[in-house]
Amino acid sequence: MKKLKDIKGIFLDLGGTLVYPPSGSWLFSRLAYKYFPREKLAEPENMELVRRANMELESDHLLSTTGEERERFARFYRTLAQKLPELGITSGELEEITDDKVYNMANFQIFDDTVETLEALSKKYRLGIISDNWPSVWDMLEQMDIGKYFHCATYSFQLNAFKPSPAMYRDALSKMGLPPENTLFVDDLPGNVLGAQKEGICPVLIRHPVHMGLMGHTEPIEGVHSIDRISGLLELLDI
Repeated sequence: MKKLKDIKGIFLDLGGTLVYPPSGSWLFSRLAYKYFPREKLAEPENMELVRRANMELESDHLLSTTGEERERFARFYRTLAQKLPELGITSGELEEITDDKVYNMANFQIFDDTVETLEALSKKYRLGIISDNWPSVWDMLEQMDIGKYFHCATYSFQLNAFKPSPAMYRDALSKMGLPPENTLFVDDLPGNVLGAQKEGICPVLIRHPVHMGLMGHTEPIEGVHSIDRISGLLELLDI
């Protein structure tokens, strides 16, 4: 594997790179699946229903607080419950599902090599986050005690934009204060690393086996560095 040189700053995605959902879904926690059964949501017409509801959820993504986030997810789950009346989900249960989604940080876990890798990287590089996320990410980072490793962060809810929008990478670069050729970006989605590459940032695709099992197989990209887990970045940088 060819080592990367002249890197001074590293941007990292969160979901699928440093953190994963134990339920296997970013939209449905284990509690939510109790009321919205996996097998029911897996039916083709219901998969389309979830897709449309998710598009509506993300259609106006400019947010400031977890309270605003909660309102959006309350609407999301309520829409699904109304479209699936046979599930018999009550208003009280919808409140429980929504609170669990927004406030229960146990719905997210860090990969077993995340902390040691961040510790090693932070001693040599500026670290930044580029993540499609919600305001509750601040609580997640605090509970996991990994926010301290980062110099800056760019979140979709602050820009009302999602990767691979150029706005995400340009905002991150302006906060990092480094030229793109001295930075790299690690993400688990091919389109996102290619978006970074278009902005001059060195792309690295992470193909974590656990995440691949949750979300589907990720093929390598020709000419793009690939690692199987975040600690693989240490070898790539020759640390």
